Amino acid sequence: MKTPALYLAIPVLGEFANLHNFFSDITGQTYRNFHIYVCVNQFDSWWAKSEKQQYCLDNAKSLEYLRSLDIKNLIVIDKSSPGNGWPDKKGGVGWARKTLMDMISEKREDGIIISMDADTCYPKQYLEKIVRYFNEHPKISGLSIPYFHQLENDETDRQILRYEIYMRYYALNMLRIGNPYSYTALGSAMAIPLWAYRKIGGMTPVKSGEDFYLLQKLVKTGNLGQWVDTVAYPSARFSDRVLFGTGPALIKGAEGDWGSYPLYRPELFDMVKETYNLFHKLYEKELPTPMTSFLQEQFRNQNIWKPLRENYKDRGNFIKACINKVDGLRILQFLRVMHLAEKTIKDEVVLKNYLQKYFGEKLNKDLKIILDELDYEKTDIIQLDKIRGFLFAEEMNLRKSMEIS
Repeated sequence: MKTPALYLAIPVLGEFANLHNFFSDITGQTYRNFHIYVCVNQFDSWWAKSEKQQYCLDNAKSLEYLRSLDIKNLIVIDKSSPGNGWPDKKGGVGWARKTLMDMISEKREDGIIISMDADTCYPKQYLEKIVRYFNEHPKISGLSIPYFHQLENDETDRQILRYEIYMRYYALNMLRIGNPYSYTALGSAMAIPLWAYRKIGGMTPVKSGEDFYLLQKLVKTGNLGQWVDTVAYPSARFSDRVLFGTGPALIKGAEGDWGSYPLYRPELFDMVKETYNLFHKLYEKELPTPMTSFLQEQFRNQNIWKPLRENYKDRGNFIKACINKVDGLRILQFLRVMHLAEKTIKDEVVLKNYLQKYFGEKLNKDLKIILDELDYEKTDIIQLDKIRGFLFAEEMNLRKSMEIS
């Protein structure tokens, strides 16, 4: 087996309590050819804000701890000490990941960036499995790694299970329709070869959602892998450190606000599939698609396909240009717009109907009973976890069956 160098990129903000376990996971890896890059980061203005002092002091402890470690190839970037933090208009976890990955890319010619988080658990063979994957798939531009949130045995479990069910439901439908943007973006579970990172021009500097946009860029320039025989185990905790993602979802969910995370009816995903299926015909002539009106409004242009037809003179490149234009962000926006225009159906009903239609023969008696009585606010945590487990297994089956050879 080839043994490429791995470069672990870890942003740290308020993670002191997690660092010991994280480094225990990393130093216990069966694969040993790796370098660790850590960016302890925060906005510099937080030092003057009493409500942010907990993060400032926690980061100071993290820096002290990291500098005390006797670990070869550990590089620590200080973006948190007074005077070193981010300016208010340029910072956040997105900038931390970009800073880490850019530094790795500038210093190293070959190898693989492994994007990780300090509050995530990694099995001993995690790095070894990723290396094996890229050895077997040398042309793959990146890898979206399977994940499974840890439960905390407290009030967060109900929220994280609902959020993870939302994520898996979305991914399953995107995989079902064979869409290239079917990935789940978690900063704690991604891997990118350095050649691919340079090809896309690096990471887009955003305050949060950087993982989503990074994987989207990889899809537009190459092929993204979604199956590897290992799993990252992120923690589930309330956090307002980023604009969206797991932490903010849990905060909103605890307040009863799940409006940003609905289960879109499967028929809406089918409209996306129908649009994609028409790309090859749009190369020849104008045709209505289920998404045309939405796209005209989004781009403020009535001629969505004509410019692409004029710029791309062969069918293959035209179709690729259509896929790049109707990307993961546009698909999500389309689903939201269509969902809001519909009469609201409870998420529990959407999930039950979906599972009965597409997995009916796989549902055991226990799951059928749970779905019949499903209420996110009242259903027992153990039962919600059974739904999560079923969705996880089916998502893994689909990821594996659709993996690019």
